[in-house]
Amino acid sequence: MSVPEVRRQNNKLSEHSKATTEFAPGVSYTTVVFVNAYFVDAPDGGGSWVLVDTGLPKSAMLVRRAVEQRYGSGARPDAIILTHGHFDHAGNALDLAREWDVPIYAHRLEMPYLTGKSDYPPQDPTVGGALAFLSRFFPHSGYDFGDRVQELPADESVPGLPGWRAFHTPGHTAGHVSLFRESDRVLLAGDALATVNQESALTMLTQQRELRPPP
Repeated sequence: MSVPEVRRQNNKLSEHSKATTEFAPGVSYTTVVFVNAYFVDAPDGGGSWVLVDTGLPKSAMLVRRAVEQRYGSGARPDAIILTHGHFDHAGNALDLAREWDVPIYAHRLEMPYLTGKSDYPPQDPTVGGALAFLSRFFPHSGYDFGDRVQELPADESVPGLPGWRAFHTPGHTAGHVSLFRESDRVLLAGDALATVNQESALTMLTQQRELRPPP
């Protein structure tokens, strides 16, 4: 890759990390290093919204910056919804929930990993691929969010988001969920699907989009 192309890609990455991108009506995201946090507006048009996933630990300021850009200073969601509790999706959940004084919701099968009762099983680095090799260095400890975390409703409704459903999509974790809006078929898949090739360092950095199997 030429030097000008590297610079273009670096500029794109820098801009992307600061911006929110709306990809469906009332649904936008910001990329926190290599994972997305989503901002989903309530359909009533009253200005309320929900945060879906929170990014890597110690990166809450990137989420706050995106919130301020999209909603203005002092804005806070009605709730935080987690697709699952891995460190790269739940890493800022407790800090942000305390700051905003809002509940965290996750599937009931994620609760042991979010209430201090269990750690996630370690990843298997022998299955092949660069990501599998690197997974041995990823933290697999659970969190203890205490009474800040609550179970998602059993009827698949999503608190604060009428018209959305939280489908149980286990595999990546036991309690993984994906959020779906039937009206225009918008899917927030969490780690049930990937939209970059996570075996490629370049596409991870540049966030070049393509449909990939789950990590």
